[in-house]
Amino acid sequence: MKPLSQLPLAAARSIRVVLTDIDDTVTTEGLLTAKAYGALEELHRAGFIVIPVTGRPAGWCDHIARMWPVDAVVGENGAFYFRYDRERKKMQQHFWASPEELRQNRIRLDAIEKEVLGTVPGCALASDQAYRLADLAIDFCEDVPALPETEVNRIVSIFEKAGAQAKVSSIHVNGWFGEYNKLSMAKTLLADMFGMDWEQAKNAVVYAGDSPNDEPMFEAFPFSVGVANIQAFAHRLTHKPAYITAGHSGEGFAELADLLLKAKG
Repeated sequence: MKPLSQLPLAAARSIRVVLTDIDDTVTTEGLLTAKAYGALEELHRAGFIVIPVTGRPAGWCDHIARMWPVDAVVGENGAFYFRYDRERKKMQQHFWASPEELRQNRIRLDAIEKEVLGTVPGCALASDQAYRLADLAIDFCEDVPALPETEVNRIVSIFEKAGAQAKVSSIHVNGWFGEYNKLSMAKTLLADMFGMDWEQAKNAVVYAGDSPNDEPMFEAFPFSVGVANIQAFAHRLTHKPAYITAGHSGEGFAELADLLLKAKG
């Protein structure tokens, strides 16, 4: 991982789209600071396409798409995208799975939930689970005392034993049924809503993240950036981001935004 300051100016000037994780990338210790939110707003005002790509739930994503200075949002690790058309006052939604598939998957996830909560002491259902449509989120450090990595791995193994995908974020283990992830839905969104094919996107997109569930994005995009706290998860990553910020969390995101804005200016 090279320091972000080494990102070539020509590369920075080619970037049109900012995709970013939220937790511990834009937020800092669970808080959305004025500096980080201001960075989102400045990028949006400057004409960048700004899209959070998050593991957070559908309920949160409806709010984000409507009220944040963003162009769309990908949620639940790629289960859907939402885009709010402000002129028509209409929410556009696209889901990977059909309503019936979502219903059947929830039955299977409910069984996994019982096994995880019954066999891994100290974990809990994520506090935002009630607002989720497609996945199951198990809290290992957001609202519970931090679990050791061995127990986090144990949660992952229970999901995988049941045939589900499982990804570790900075706060949750998220699991779901379906062959999708953050990258597959981000590609779909860019093509559907912004007319960008993959060859165009590879050289026009920067992705910012902080944890293992961002790995498909780090691998795919040449201009991928980890905020400094990615170092805590570096041992879990086969594909690391190309660049790393000096600042942690929201400070690191603001650092990236400042670089892009200066390059554009």
